[in-house]
Amino acid sequence: MAIDDRTAPSTPAPESTSGPNRRRSVPAEISRSWLLVAGTAADRFERAQRSRADQIILDIEDAVDPAAKPGARNTVASWLAGGGEAWVRINDVTTDFWADDVEELRGLPGLQGVMLAKTESPAQVTDTWHRLGGQTPVIALVESAVGIEESVSIAKAQGAFRLAFGSGDYRRDTGTSADTLAMAYPRSKLVVASRVGGLPGPIDGPTVGSSHPILREQSQVAVSLGLTGKLCLDTEQLPVINEVISPTPTDVAWAQDFLDDFEARGKVIRDGSDLPRLGRAQKIQRLAQAFGVEAR
Repeated sequence: MAIDDRTAPSTPAPESTSGPNRRRSVPAEISRSWLLVAGTAADRFERAQRSRADQIILDIEDAVDPAAKPGARNTVASWLAGGGEAWVRINDVTTDFWADDVEELRGLPGLQGVMLAKTESPAQVTDTWHRLGGQTPVIALVESAVGIEESVSIAKAQGAFRLAFGSGDYRRDTGTSADTLAMAYPRSKLVVASRVGGLPGPIDGPTVGSSHPILREQSQVAVSLGLTGKLCLDTEQLPVINEVISPTPTDVAWAQDFLDDFEARGKVIRDGSDLPRLGRAQKIQRLAQAFGVEAR
């Protein structure tokens, strides 16, 4: 279970009422599952929006061939202008596509934010934020050794909303294996950088493949290191990710019991262990409300 309530709501998140399959609307600050959808796959946009994903990201970067990027950008922009709502993964600042990406997306009513690919400096985040009008949140996708080592300054950048880990590109850049121990350093670095920058917990990279046991294990490792979200490539992964990155019903029951007892004794702090337990119980309660987890 991951607990990070620095920006968690104090009341239950509202239910979305659009579409035939209502789903809970989770604030992006604490969103667990981030579903990537290729920007060329317009037929999947609506289905993704109705899925169990806390957030969807329309991808006009890695998922799109360079020759098809202008068309994908236009497809995504048209959908967002026509009532769709999503984040968009845009191309990195060093490419010829970045300026056109931010120009076409700027001011679109359905744009919830952007994920900036291959972020390696705070200036890249801030430039993107300003180009988009100074109000659109930017998730900095860190995918290289330089990005990892600059992650503290990136987290402090104006416009930075959350950090995310581009684990595949990081491995290609550094030659690191997919081994849990080998990948612990960059994940932990992003967790520490997020804390220093006052951001919510970072978003882990995707698990490739269809094995739910592997997905569950990798999600649990990410949570144990302090990450509070995860990118995913398939809607079938969503229930596993949402479950792992949520308080368990047992956690919620413990939190309710502790808070009830705390209230009954007049909110008296008895000893040094009460304060951290109170903080944990309050975090669990807020996240349980946001995610719809009930005690049992």
